[in-house]
Amino acid sequence: MIDAVTKKLAFCHLWVAFGAFLLACFMGEYQVLERSGFIPAIESPSVYFASVSTHGVLMAFVLTTFFIMGFGYVVATTSLKQPIWNPQWAWAGFGISSFGTVLAAIPLLTGKASVLYTFYPPIIGHWMFYVGATLLIVGSWLWCVIMIMMMREWKKANPGAPVPLAMFATAGNALLWLWTSAGVALEVLFQLIPMALGWMDTLDPGLARTLFAWTLHPIVYFWLIPAYTAFYVFVPKQAGGYLFSDEIARAAFVVLIVFALPIGFHHLYMDPEQAKGWKLLHGVGTFVVSLPTFITGFTVIASLEIAGRLRGGKGLFGWIGSLPWRNPMVLSVILSLLMLILGGFGGLVNASYAMNAMIHNTAWVPGHFHLIFAGTTVIMYFAIAYYLWPIMAGKPLFSKDMALVQLWTWFIGMTILTTPWHVLGLLGQPRRISGVEYNSLLTLAWDPYELAMIFGGLVMLGSACLFVYNLAMTHRSQEVFEGEIEYAEPIHPVIDLPEYLNDFTLWNKVIAGLMALSFGVPILQFFFMKTFGSSAWGF
Repeated sequence: MIDAVTKKLAFCHLWVAFGAFLLACFMGEYQVLERSGFIPAIESPSVYFASVSTHGVLMAFVLTTFFIMGFGYVVATTSLKQPIWNPQWAWAGFGISSFGTVLAAIPLLTGKASVLYTFYPPIIGHWMFYVGATLLIVGSWLWCVIMIMMMREWKKANPGAPVPLAMFATAGNALLWLWTSAGVALEVLFQLIPMALGWMDTLDPGLARTLFAWTLHPIVYFWLIPAYTAFYVFVPKQAGGYLFSDEIARAAFVVLIVFALPIGFHHLYMDPEQAKGWKLLHGVGTFVVSLPTFITGFTVIASLEIAGRLRGGKGLFGWIGSLPWRNPMVLSVILSLLMLILGGFGGLVNASYAMNAMIHNTAWVPGHFHLIFAGTTVIMYFAIAYYLWPIMAGKPLFSKDMALVQLWTWFIGMTILTTPWHVLGLLGQPRRISGVEYNSLLTLAWDPYELAMIFGGLVMLGSACLFVYNLAMTHRSQEVFEGEIEYAEPIHPVIDLPEYLNDFTLWNKVIAGLMALSFGVPILQFFFMKTFGSSAWGF
């Protein structure tokens, strides 16, 4: 059972997350309309970039951080069967993060922080934006401490017992976030805030970009781990089967967390401040981190096959038709894996030096990013919400049919939206521009793709409205629903685990060594060589 404190905490976090998500979806549709040039009356570069910046922050920071915290509290209390460690800290973290979000929103919405969400100087936003973003992260650090402490207390009370897989993944994600958020925290605290407040005249953009690279790619896995957690601990049970292997799942999380951190320079392949040897090191690490994704895909598909055959599926592929496709969790994982395959291919292109040069700073990049984040990841956030909401609210989901329509339309809309982006990238359309009309015959070839993106965005916007409406209407139901969270059992019960698959103490030391190796010299060089600072360009 979920206790009252956890329910309240979870609902507060999740409603903030999904409220930010819905607002960001409306902004996203405005952006594809404005950028297309089809409606001159709405064209405004200043409004466009304010909208893009707010959209990026709401999606990448607010939706994800609040969702992961709310989901984490539910996982921790139900999998460990113990109350939240220090609930006062939990509420403090929620309050700090919420206040930071409001503080950052003011300059974003007024166009005084149109810096996107990538924190790249010398473009500098209003100091309130950076302070607000910092507070959002600080609040999430309290969540990280709570998750780690709950796992530690459980291990003390249950010596030698395997930590529940869901909690193992959640605590690992908290550790990942503490490590990866340190990069942007250093950049903001020691460069961007002092510059925004006028305490510094110049700063080094190369150092700032290097520090942000510390955060820029690992943060993707912070977003993705809750989706992978649902893959492993919810999907097999909802499909009517068993998890193929608990041990393989833990190994996948370990490799993902350890090797997701010392990479990021593939975002700097075209930048001059880092030598090619360091870029090669990070590039190799980027390919290594694809391994846990392959392992996850194999394990999840194997788990689905077990379920399908237990449900009577025959022949080589008969099990696929036997799966409960009308279960939102099962449908979501199938659609998520399809988008992961396509998005993962794009990621391999981005990580390859020569191919990266072809698509660098083109529309390909947001196409890949949206397919992985808004596709693979966010659709599993929907599935988790559909599963948890009736249990936490004590009321049945308002409409299961609406949920299924919403999931399919999100997938279809995402496909229509991101495919043209990829094609436009190959055609050379740049990213981070507010208009695509260059008075050139070349750009006429872009128009059909721009029109398709507008339609895809409209489909997704409708899907987002259906999602929030379904959750809101669930609270108004007069019916009573009684249920508990059910975690998948492995087909072979876990009797004993080596400590390296049941704890992160060793891996934390490995991460420290890898981070020192991959970021130590690249950061220290800025303090030992002569560089030329840039003055701020603000709003």
